[in-house]
Amino acid sequence: MNKIKEIWANKWVRFGVVTAIYLLWFVIWTGNLWLLLGVPIIYDIYISKIMYRLFWKKHKERKQSNKTYRKTAEWVEAIIFATIAATIIRTFFFGMYVIPTPSMEKSLLVGDYLYVSKVAYGPQMPNTPISFPFVHNIMPFSKDKSSYSTCWERPYKRLKGFGKIQRNDAVVFNYPMGDTVILPAGSPDYYDVLEVYQYNLGNKKGREELYKEAKIVYRPVDKRENYIKRAVAIPGDTIEIKHTEVFINGEPQVKIPGLQYKYFVRTNGTTINPSVFERLNISQDDIYYENTDHVYTMFATPAAIEELKKMSNVVEVFRHEVNGTNYDVFPRSEYFSWTEDNFGPLWVPKKGATVDLTIENLPLYKRIIETYEHNKLEVKDNQIYINGEPADKYTFKMDYYFMMGDNRHNSADSRFWGFVPEDHIVGKASFVWMSSDKNKSFPKNIRWNRLFTKVH
Repeated sequence: MNKIKEIWANKWVRFGVVTAIYLLWFVIWTGNLWLLLGVPIIYDIYISKIMYRLFWKKHKERKQSNKTYRKTAEWVEAIIFATIAATIIRTFFFGMYVIPTPSMEKSLLVGDYLYVSKVAYGPQMPNTPISFPFVHNIMPFSKDKSSYSTCWERPYKRLKGFGKIQRNDAVVFNYPMGDTVILPAGSPDYYDVLEVYQYNLGNKKGREELYKEAKIVYRPVDKRENYIKRAVAIPGDTIEIKHTEVFINGEPQVKIPGLQYKYFVRTNGTTINPSVFERLNISQDDIYYENTDHVYTMFATPAAIEELKKMSNVVEVFRHEVNGTNYDVFPRSEYFSWTEDNFGPLWVPKKGATVDLTIENLPLYKRIIETYEHNKLEVKDNQIYINGEPADKYTFKMDYYFMMGDNRHNSADSRFWGFVPEDHIVGKASFVWMSSDKNKSFPKNIRWNRLFTKVH
């Protein structure tokens, strides 16, 4: 140990080790040669010490002689160090995410706090490097003031990670339809509101009126709201939903523990004891009882429903299924008569793959071509034009994913807003480090059995 300390005391050894780590991490991993400018700074810190003699020596001497200056400097140094350390950790390694809605129940519960690994798929470099630390997109104590600046925006770049998204991974991503939002936060989806305005007033007038009445903000990719869903289909897959069941490349989706559906449970007139629902882990928030018809409407797992079927006062159980056509379902086109429960088949775009473009299938790829891959798309006299040129084919520049919530009848997901581009991927939900039940008070609100459990 003494020998190691003696070696480490050598300034050239420390300079060499720190420089090697810096080059491997910040220069080679990020691929940013501008960061080579940091090497002279490291050299000065360990070898030349010019900045130390010009500034830091005087700073240390003043800290020793002035108590007020010392206390202030210690606080400032601690805040700067914490900010830099937290920014590096959040950018390169992991982030924390809390489940706000029941769209992933019962796999993930409202109030679960997740560790989200960014190195699992490779950390994405910030599109907007200039931003207020520790917040996502809105300044503290504000409802509509952005926490970032768009004066310097960087193109999409993802560093190398430990692997790629695998089918059925629980993935955190930036909401693809969140590029334009109505502030203050919490307002309805911009595109849905715009559609209503344009339906009532016409395309041009509707947009103008909406912009007059509300504050509309465009957000870069890394500042869009975070969502978590399951990557049920990855690039190159074909997904189809038949009678609520998901099929990938013609095969049934792998069974996922905790998958929920909407069910109707009819009794003989007597009610079901609430303790039964608690035992079966069916939340009271997920249950509605119609006294006239003696029917419970609930979100539950197939396993819980099988237990309810065994009860003597339960006379009928059936799963909810939407048939016909739902024009709120992707791609919202007259050419596709799909619903959230009977959907597809739909091929998931893969980087480098080429598809034939027709007027009929254009709605599937319109947002990809225009918004995600930044082309000018026009249709004139039934002819498709991309960047001013006639087009009957298109080659994708990115990989795309089809995301779905495990609470199949209570989830806004790719069935409604389409594909998730690779540049929107944040990371992989790895484990639950904390879980709190909002309907209970401390300490009963802590779900101790979920702490540090792996996300499947």
